[in-house]
Amino acid sequence: MSVVTRFAPSPTGFLHIGGGRTALFNWLYAKRHGGKMLLRIEDTDRERSTDAAIEAIIDGLKWLGLEWDGDVVYQFARAARHREVAETLLAKGRAYHCYASQQELEEMRELARKEGRPSRYDGRWRDRDPSEAPKDVKPVIRLKAPIEGETAVEDEVQGRVVWQNKDLDDLVLLRSDGTPTYMLAVVVDDHDMCITHVIRGDDHLTNAARQTQIYQAMGWDVPSMSHVPMILGPDGAKLSKRHGALGVEAYRAMGYLPMAMRNYLVRLGWSHGDQEIFSTQEMIDAFDLKNIGRSPARFDFAKLENLNGHYMRQTGDEELVQAIETILPEVGAERGLGPTFPPAMREKLIAAMPGLKERAKNLVELLDSAYYLYAQRPLKLDEKAAGLLADGKARLTGIAGKLEAVKDWSAQSVEAVIREHADAVGAKLGQVAQPLRAALTGRATSPGLFDVMAVLGKDETLLRLQDQLKDAPAA
Repeated sequence: MSVVTRFAPSPTGFLHIGGGRTALFNWLYAKRHGGKMLLRIEDTDRERSTDAAIEAIIDGLKWLGLEWDGDVVYQFARAARHREVAETLLAKGRAYHCYASQQELEEMRELARKEGRPSRYDGRWRDRDPSEAPKDVKPVIRLKAPIEGETAVEDEVQGRVVWQNKDLDDLVLLRSDGTPTYMLAVVVDDHDMCITHVIRGDDHLTNAARQTQIYQAMGWDVPSMSHVPMILGPDGAKLSKRHGALGVEAYRAMGYLPMAMRNYLVRLGWSHGDQEIFSTQEMIDAFDLKNIGRSPARFDFAKLENLNGHYMRQTGDEELVQAIETILPEVGAERGLGPTFPPAMREKLIAAMPGLKERAKNLVELLDSAYYLYAQRPLKLDEKAAGLLADGKARLTGIAGKLEAVKDWSAQSVEAVIREHADAVGAKLGQVAQPLRAALTGRATSPGLFDVMAVLGKDETLLRLQDQLKDAPAA
């Protein structure tokens, strides 16, 4: 049997982090078994489904590197096929027309509330003669679900889950306006798309019982089911925006690398011994369903940041600059940058990247730590840098002339000059380097000072010193 999984999001919002993990699990399982992962957009809720959400879901999957097989399937476009199956069930005696009015349904709900029991349709049209049907009323089609016995799902994650059939009512398959319900559409689509494994969030576990009954009524094989526990916030509460329940595109804009997100997501609820860091191929080779835990995973931003920092240090310098360029249209303007780097700036960034990427945990931090490269003269010093320069400006007297005399500008040559200058003024190296760093970068911290000067180049270094030392006492 060839494995076929599917990711089936509803386009009523962006691809959130839980959806990204579900897609990843489906993709990994299919890859592990040499199968396919299909993408189905469940857009039957016409009022809430939007083109923007569809585009964001597709972009989010592509950014995560989760390519699907074949064309995207749109559920709404298959409505005629869903109706056909409802009519088939009707003809087989496994479904029936229900003429209960909205008022009757509300009375059933009210009675259930008063009696303290779950609200369920009472089956009043299940076995009535159609000749009793009221005129000019368009009926719904309901599944004639079994009343006795039980419905069981052999779940790969949750184990065997059983529902008593007396507790499951006859669900609506086709509304009175002829539109199919979600429950029917999902089953028909999964069957027609030859889905062998349904891997989804455990909020669908109850749906699994009802969908199993539809499969059985049609005489179709029920696919393997795996219901994955939800992701909670670090405090154990339901994941919300303050915890990190953001769209995948938000993590991209915050400067996380797709390989780091994949690695982080795969470890949210799935384990493989003590291993934390996986290449994509290692994930594929190791992924199975039996190692998905039954308890909810907890989202941990600190762990994500540490993992992202690891991947940034492993990524090539030019590749990191390219990654920053992908988010420049979103984060560049507020930093006085355009949507792309000019060639000269690009070269400087690549040259500075070895020192920059050692500290940063995301691409935005990386861009901010490179401030000294793209800052406009005269530099605006932050508070700490201004204090350092004020305290140490006198110790920098005469240093510009010594640097101007350097012929072969490099980290090594400027280091020798600065060390010699510190000795000459009777100061420790740090007492000269700290105010010098402040003058050249506008910040109290930066990559190695001598590397900074080498990347800035002789002309820019001297111009920045001139800006900041114009009021310094003469040598």
